[in-house]
Amino acid sequence: MAESTAVETRVIVPEPALEVDDNKDSDSAYGDELSSYSASIASSVQNYEWKHGRRYHSYQAGSYQFPNDEREQDRLNARHHVMLRLMHDRLFLAPIKPDGMRILDIGTGTGIWAMQLGDLYPSAELIVGNDLSPIQPQWVPPNVKFLVDDVEKDWAEAQKYDYIHCRYMAGSIRDWPSLVRQCYNNLKPGGWLELKKGNPRPYSDDDTLKPDNNVALMLQFLCEACDKVGRTLNPAPNFERLVAEAGFKNIEKKMFKLPLGAWPKDPRLKEIGAFMALDFIEGVEAFTLVPFTDVLGWTKEEVDVLNTKVRHDAKRRDVHYVFDYYVVTAQKPE
Repeated sequence: MAESTAVETRVIVPEPALEVDDNKDSDSAYGDELSSYSASIASSVQNYEWKHGRRYHSYQAGSYQFPNDEREQDRLNARHHVMLRLMHDRLFLAPIKPDGMRILDIGTGTGIWAMQLGDLYPSAELIVGNDLSPIQPQWVPPNVKFLVDDVEKDWAEAQKYDYIHCRYMAGSIRDWPSLVRQCYNNLKPGGWLELKKGNPRPYSDDDTLKPDNNVALMLQFLCEACDKVGRTLNPAPNFERLVAEAGFKNIEKKMFKLPLGAWPKDPRLKEIGAFMALDFIEGVEAFTLVPFTDVLGWTKEEVDVLNTKVRHDAKRRDVHYVFDYYVVTAQKPE
């Protein structure tokens, strides 16, 4: 195993502060963008659990605190669109050519990333998406398949991949060093790993985000709930160290500024920010219900009150929220 101190990491610094659109009449941010992009995905009915009117998986009780119903699937598909636009319409940043590759998408969710990759690269040998819940569609590109698997246990299919893609897994993993080692062991020599996650601590470049903001407070409480169950919501700052300690080389970190709200001047970032605002307005219930009631001991009524405040603050044009989004790519030595 390589010593972490001997690994050189190339870091691409975040973009400069985003420009604010001062045109108050240009805000069409919270209209039909989400519904026009997202589509409900039919799921295979399993022994799911229902809490507070939302459906949750029951594959391993307690390992995932967020719903898997159609409302959540729509949100995840919209969040995929955000990440795609944030990375300038690229599904991956690792220096790979998927043709002929065996690829794994960890925690595939609705499977949208894997299916889009399969459509773009029909010559990829196999794209596997794994998840705790079988919510993926049945009709997929011929080189795509899905399986139910818990990546924190022995992997259901022991095979070597050329590329492993992992995003949306914060709050889901108890042992990140073990997961990264699993990825290393299941990659072919020369294979690539790509880890993606945003920092859940928002900030503003112009001091418009104040400590009493309800979006920031909700995320603070959510981080506390995830820490209490041993599944951090903020693993991204440790990604470089984890891949170095596992023995990866050619490590590169890229950081993107992810806005919330339609306040940016740049049209692409305005679109991204609009979707992110909708993500919080329509998705805050999914973030909070189980973590706040089951872990923090809140009542359902207390959670509802906070969520109403979060929805209000997520619509504010005078608060210029920014999240840092991390993408770390690393290669297994030849």
